[in-house]
Amino acid sequence: MSTTGKRKRVPRAERERQMIAVAVQVFAEHGYLAASMDDIAERVGVSKPMLYEYFHSKEGLLLAALRQARAELLQATERALAAATSAEDALRRGLLAYFQFMDQRRQAWALLRHELGVLGPAAAEEVEAIRRQQTELHMRHLRRFAPHAPEDDLEVAAEILVGGCERMAAWCERKRDISPERATNYAWGVIWGGLSSLGTRFTTSSSNRA
Repeated sequence: MSTTGKRKRVPRAERERQMIAVAVQVFAEHGYLAASMDDIAERVGVSKPMLYEYFHSKEGLLLAALRQARAELLQATERALAAATSAEDALRRGLLAYFQFMDQRRQAWALLRHELGVLGPAAAEEVEAIRRQQTELHMRHLRRFAPHAPEDDLEVAAEILVGGCERMAAWCERKRDISPERATNYAWGVIWGGLSSLGTRFTTSSSNRA
């Protein structure tokens, strides 16, 4: 029997990724509130009921997109930091991975920054989860190079690093000619001076508290 004309069945995970990718594009083009589930479904090539079957609501689709971005950011930065051979190398690799990730998703992250106030508490919690994830990641890698550092000091350093990079990403959005490499150099120049002394400072601080 001929199979000509039959539609190829797309695996659920692949279909879900397609839906999320199109949704992010539509959200970025029109804004979250104005974005239409009909438009998203039409662009993906599925029915609107199927879209709701996967994500239940437009907010559910946004949350799925944020969770996917969180997983991809963790993967990108983990991969970059795993190959680091020194604290300086780790900082450069981590910064570059972050700014490259943000540059590739410039429109989507601009939307989040501008519309976060109307997205609702669930979306705000997902964005905060991304920040916490990155803070914990940087704490783990700071600990590699400053093993005697007090926990609070590591956490403060990681929080400053994450917050500073987020503001740098917003600045890069306004300065369209700033490449990820250039952003990395700017951020590294400001941050490294403080981090480079953490190992000895933490060791001294730890011994004084004993």
